[in-house]
Amino acid sequence: MKTNKNITFIVLFITTLINNLNFCHAFLEGLYCGQDNCYDVLKVTRETSKEEISRSYRSLARKWHPDLHRGEEAKAIATKQFQLIAQAYEVLRDDESRKDYDYMLDNPEEYYHHYYRYYRRVYAPKVDVRIVIVVTITLISIYQYYGSNSRYKEAIDYFVTVPKYRIQAKDIAIDEGIWPTVTSTSDGKSRVKQRGSGNKQKLKEELKQEEEACIRKVIEDKMNIKGAYSKPSYKDILWVQLFLIPVFIAQYIYWHARWIYKFDIKKEPLGEEEKHYIMRKFMNLSEFQWAQKDQYEIDEYMREELWIRENFEPWKKKKDDDVRAKLAENSAYKRYRRYMRKGGPGQITFLDD
Repeated sequence: MKTNKNITFIVLFITTLINNLNFCHAFLEGLYCGQDNCYDVLKVTRETSKEEISRSYRSLARKWHPDLHRGEEAKAIATKQFQLIAQAYEVLRDDESRKDYDYMLDNPEEYYHHYYRYYRRVYAPKVDVRIVIVVTITLISIYQYYGSNSRYKEAIDYFVTVPKYRIQAKDIAIDEGIWPTVTSTSDGKSRVKQRGSGNKQKLKEELKQEEEACIRKVIEDKMNIKGAYSKPSYKDILWVQLFLIPVFIAQYIYWHARWIYKFDIKKEPLGEEEKHYIMRKFMNLSEFQWAQKDQYEIDEYMREELWIRENFEPWKKKKDDDVRAKLAENSAYKRYRRYMRKGGPGQITFLDD
């Protein structure tokens, strides 16, 4: 009988201890109001409305404002209490913060979760993430647009200075009847004749400017610049590419479905586009790299029928052998091989000699 009483006492003691521990852990140091209850600090209850909390805060803030107290000790106590009141008000005036705080009071044992919720709310970005994403994409798109235009203008400025392209552009302009002359402008309008030496000099300068503008226009219209300096296209802008993603996916599915139906099921002969695609895949080239190749080079691939693997593999082996032979005859490559045979770059070692 005595043993049963002892067991009952131990169970009650442990239960009381756990309840006390849970109560202690309901207030975590460094979170919200620390070891104080924010509701008690503002002298309100959990059922109090936001308006009443605001009134209570203003009343207590006036009472405990440090400037209203005299003496260092009294001012220090007032400062500490004033800061605690302000902290409690910050917690309870915000609906999300108050909700998290109430959850902590109701679930004191989940202290790790309370730390996570508190610091996630405190350090979470105040700006809507969607706004940040939209602004970032917009800035990237603007940079792409102006960067592409700048590179394209740089390329045109270079080609305008090359005599070869200037002569070709002039010949094209003459053939198309847009080359400016003494009697007509580049847009076909008749030029008004003016007499006097000063007017002749002025006409000469105008004619030179029109010739430069005409050459530049012909080069812009006729020059097929590829790569990073190609003519800007709205399709290269990030915003447009994002909007066109569904279109790209639909095109991808259609292209592969068409390929399976036409060439795997119906066994139709390959077209030129399909042959180019197979050769590009065999050579491990991207669409951009394939577009950089000269038409003469592509025509050679077509004559060799390199879309057929039995033709491509011997051709590839021959090309690799030619590259190795050229490297073997290259003096710089020979020096590099001798350098590597001697040990290559020096190495730092911590081993004793």
